Amino acid sequence: MTLNFQLDRTIRTPLTEQIQRSITKAIESGVLSPGARLPSWVDLAAQLGVSRGTVRAAYEMLMDAQLVVASRSAGTRVSDRPAILLKETIQPPDTGFMELYKEFTAGPAIFQLGVPAHETVPAKLFSQIRSHAMHSERRGSALYPDPRGEFELRRVIAAYLAIARGIECLPSQIIITNGFAGVLGLALQALDLRGRSAWIEDPCFPFSRKGLELAGLKPIAIPVDSEGLDVEQARKLESDVALALLTPGQQAPLGMTLSLARRLSLLRWATESGGWIIEDDYLSELQLESRAASALASLDRDGRVIHIGSFSKTLSPTIRLGFVVAPPTLAPRLSEIATCLSPAPGPAVQLATAKFIHQGHYLRHLRRAKRLYCTQRDELLKTIANSDVRAEISTAGLAVLLKLPTGSPDLKIAREASIFGMSPGALSPWYSCPERAEAALMLGITTSSNRHLKVSCDRLSELIRRHT
Repeated sequence: MTLNFQLDRTIRTPLTEQIQRSITKAIESGVLSPGARLPSWVDLAAQLGVSRGTVRAAYEMLMDAQLVVASRSAGTRVSDRPAILLKETIQPPDTGFMELYKEFTAGPAIFQLGVPAHETVPAKLFSQIRSHAMHSERRGSALYPDPRGEFELRRVIAAYLAIARGIECLPSQIIITNGFAGVLGLALQALDLRGRSAWIEDPCFPFSRKGLELAGLKPIAIPVDSEGLDVEQARKLESDVALALLTPGQQAPLGMTLSLARRLSLLRWATESGGWIIEDDYLSELQLESRAASALASLDRDGRVIHIGSFSKTLSPTIRLGFVVAPPTLAPRLSEIATCLSPAPGPAVQLATAKFIHQGHYLRHLRRAKRLYCTQRDELLKTIANSDVRAEISTAGLAVLLKLPTGSPDLKIAREASIFGMSPGALSPWYSCPERAEAALMLGITTSSNRHLKVSCDRLSELIRRHT
């Protein structure tokens, strides 16, 4: 049979997901009745003008949801389950936040933010180390692992932080989690500040802001300047706060480093008020401008800073490893929460990462990455300048920032760019206050190494001219 629906290539929703949603809707509405046969991959791919793999992936999603069944003799057919049960499998429409998350993580594509360059990651070496760790795990005794994380990994992280970030801590203060989300969730659970307010930077990583809201806190957005977040200005906007969540090393997304004076002021506030600081050290020492500043936690003498980090942006988001360094007084509570509610991921990936760091591969990888990213940044800046782009160009951490005229639809431009295989980030959604939001596109440096860089920059320039 022929399915009558069209794909919209002007939006960033993947074609696979559009196909899956359209067929799901047809099943729910009764257009496709139980037992109805769907077109083959080849036929539907030809009808829609997409690859067979795209259709196959959509069909597999439908099979996972038990909406369709497949066999060699009968092809792919709608499940025979009653319609009332089918409706229970229909996913609710995505919220605006989940759409933003999908756009942020879509890829791989040129200019994508938040992922390391695959050229710098010694994937084969890490895979070998990980394979050996998995083999050792299979041969070992069937014992419950430490829910705080493997001691070997916590030990090498403590040593690394002492050298690279100036933080003196014990392995017992470190908890291993599933990536950044796991780290933030663990810290917020331990603090238990529901109903209180928290300072955040404006602009700020949207997922951090959402995380605070889900934990029952009220985010208070503080505009940043060239020195980062200003505590005195923050106090004027809202003084009764229990927490400050910020990115001192390299402000996300604008890239400035929190000045020493501002750091000391923030620590004084925390000590005097009994407030807490969550330091999101998302890039660790991977900073391209001069030597990376030491972590804020290295200056903390009163145990008010919770330092969080992950290996997602420095090594790979696929390993899903994050860590939190707790002040000594808070470490027991974090350990309890990790044990009962949020244990560390499997031992094999932890032990592989520990060995990777201990043998010096991690530091060598970071040095290679810095050199490559500096080269790619310079090449990107040069190419953009030659494309006659209508924007104010600057650098911001591991991104090149194209500031657009006030009121420009940066999100719309970013979504249209996906049609051409690009994934620039729109700056405006990072702002808490729409009236203060600046329109800009963020071009990831790490994913800009592409033989089609000039063509991509020219197309992006054309899109900007069309909408500004």
